[in-house]
Amino acid sequence: MTTSNAATPDADSAVLDELTRLRDSIDNIDAAVVHMLAERFKCTQQVGRLKAEHRLPPADPGREARQIARLRALAESAKLDPAFAEKFLTFIIAEVIRHHERIADDTANGTA
Repeated sequence: MTTSNAATPDADSAVLDELTRLRDSIDNIDAAVVHMLAERFKCTQQVGRLKAEHRLPPADPGREARQIARLRALAESAKLDPAFAEKFLTFIIAEVIRHHERIADDTANGTA
């Protein structure tokens, strides 16, 4: 998904090469992030099934708060904006809860 260098015809070829190298690295990191998220969601699906089988609530506000605090601390140590990290995790948690609610409904209706 590397962006074409055609839009910058006046740039030095060394600059364009470096730009391409950096963008290739970004593309690789993006691919790794997608694969890591897929693995994370495989695990959370298993958690959702376990919760549904044992009639546990789809959300766990205490766990969620601990995870947000943990991720904020990790972000700070990695020199990443903790507010951004929290928004990112909050988005993921909302999606996980939505999945867990669906799994619980399917389990209750005998369609799981």
